[in-house]
Amino acid sequence: MPLYLSEADVASLAQPADAVPVVEACFARMAAGAVDILPRHRLAAPSGSYAVMAATDPELGFAGTKSYTVVGGRAVFLVSLFSLEDGSLVAVLEADRLGQLRTGAASAVAARHLAKEGATTLGLIGTGLQAETQLQAILAAVPSLERATAWGRTPERLAAFCARTGAEPVESGQEAAACDVVVTITSSKDPVLRGEWLQPGALVCAAGANRPQARELDNVVLQRAAFVCCDLIEDAKRESGDLIDPVAAGVLDWLEVHELHEVVGGQVVGRQADTDIVVFKSNGLAAWDVALAADLVERARAQGVGREL
Repeated sequence: MPLYLSEADVASLAQPADAVPVVEACFARMAAGAVDILPRHRLAAPSGSYAVMAATDPELGFAGTKSYTVVGGRAVFLVSLFSLEDGSLVAVLEADRLGQLRTGAASAVAARHLAKEGATTLGLIGTGLQAETQLQAILAAVPSLERATAWGRTPERLAAFCARTGAEPVESGQEAAACDVVVTITSSKDPVLRGEWLQPGALVCAAGANRPQARELDNVVLQRAAFVCCDLIEDAKRESGDLIDPVAAGVLDWLEVHELHEVVGGQVVGRQADTDIVVFKSNGLAAWDVALAADLVERARAQGVGREL
């Protein structure tokens, strides 16, 4: 019988650090050409939108769809997981927390493979729920990180975030950007990170904006970058304003943009020097959702969590 996992079930089964090896293994299978991915498609709805994305992972033995509505400013996420052995529906998972975990884990994989050796500082621009899993996953993946700072536009939310996570509040985005690893995880439509703020050797993980009309990075970030990668170029050309606009302006060429799985799989060398500025643009892939959903279902079966449908 299919298993149903609620948001509370998902939260009880895995922490951000648990998601990192799952998503890293997914990138390795992508590098081997073993995963087929349908990028996110958004459909219009009367007071919002409906989005769907999908992937098949034969080596893992699963296929799945992630779908969600955004209506009246509220998002509701669901992952459906299918067996590729017999085609059966294996599980249905409420997927807000799952999405936070896999998005944080993807940035953590980027940090593990692209941060400069001996990186010690992490700066976050953004203080929402997605920022928490970014922080926790990256700290788990890069043990040399000793200090985490955060900045957000709302002082009260910044204080609450830092109280929950142990990050140090700073007074500006420029201060947060003066770190070895810099994460932008905001809902802003306009750049929140300026290239002149970055220190030599910085890794930028831009994980917030995923629409062509929205940007978190200004053009100088891309001008200074020695290496630029994304999660999937096909998706980036549809959704990444952070890359689409610089390409249109002649600051960047799509031929210069790589995919993170090429680095994880050893097909491309990302960072060439400790002084290089490196950019990872994350939009989110259903392949990560499928991989993490499969892991959560295995954990749930072992622990007796969830309910059968």
